[in-house]
Amino acid sequence: MNSPVLRIVVPCYNEEEVFSDTARQLSALLTEMISENLVSDDSRLLFVDDGSKDDTWKLIEEENGRNKYVEGLKLSRNVGHQNALLAGLEEANRTSDCVISIDADLQDDISVIPAFIEKYWQGYEVVYGVRDSRDTDTVFKRKTALWFYSFMKRLGINLVQNHADFRLMGKQALTELLKYQESNVFLRGLVPLVGFPSEKIYYDRKERMAGESKYPFKKMIAFAMDGLTSFSVAPIRLVTLIGFISFLLSLLFGGYALTMKLLDHTAIGWTSLIVSIWTVGGLQLIGIGLIGEYIGKIFKEVKGRPKYAIEKTLYGNSPHLPVLPQREGQYSR
Repeated sequence: MNSPVLRIVVPCYNEEEVFSDTARQLSALLTEMISENLVSDDSRLLFVDDGSKDDTWKLIEEENGRNKYVEGLKLSRNVGHQNALLAGLEEANRTSDCVISIDADLQDDISVIPAFIEKYWQGYEVVYGVRDSRDTDTVFKRKTALWFYSFMKRLGINLVQNHADFRLMGKQALTELLKYQESNVFLRGLVPLVGFPSEKIYYDRKERMAGESKYPFKKMIAFAMDGLTSFSVAPIRLVTLIGFISFLLSLLFGGYALTMKLLDHTAIGWTSLIVSIWTVGGLQLIGIGLIGEYIGKIFKEVKGRPKYAIEKTLYGNSPHLPVLPQREGQYSR
């Protein structure tokens, strides 16, 4: 069996502070794996610039000029982490046997990547990088993450706990993944749906080298909501259940009020009335908002707009790779 051609896909958004060190570490690792015949000499690093506002793309161009292992993909605008990663995966799948995705901050431990490749050699099409602990997180983030995974599991959504987007996918699995055409992309949920033999590799997550996290609390909440509403209608059913319970309670309280009226024991109940109105009104607004979330997703899906547009591509230099045209302004998925 020939050594597989590997692409390591790295989505980047305003990563100029960490890019040079990231490219250096990944290049050194790739060179080492090539020397050990774990992967082919045609393997490359693919950096995807997700519409960065700093000099990230300039640094990618410079690194491409001096480092034969570095390739670049520039998107025409910021489309978000998941779509940028999807763009890189689709591009990498054209010329690779397997693809590994990892964030540019290298908080995920790259030393386990050779173990990913070994699992691929053993026949696993999907290898998940799973955090062994969440000690580097704040207590709040750790607790909310555990709650989120537990809640998703209860809803029947198959997620790999403590796994982000650090994973290996073989060509067969990745080709099947790319057939999913939904606009609301949540790769952590889609990859397990694809199936194929899979394995987990555990590692300890490191602190960010420099710069700021691209997932503040607000984005984490939005990301969790996207994942929840993209894979389950359970929240809608929950609203229906709450409405049904509220209706039953209203019948009970209605019967109680009627009995008090007949017994002439009625009294002015301003407080209970106001509390009831505000409670029911709040539940109604939550229900309407949740339904609106699903309608919004339907709105996005039916329009069928491309998820991203590729502005520029930079390929590595290798006599063994197929000659691919340089592309500018090409619209894609």
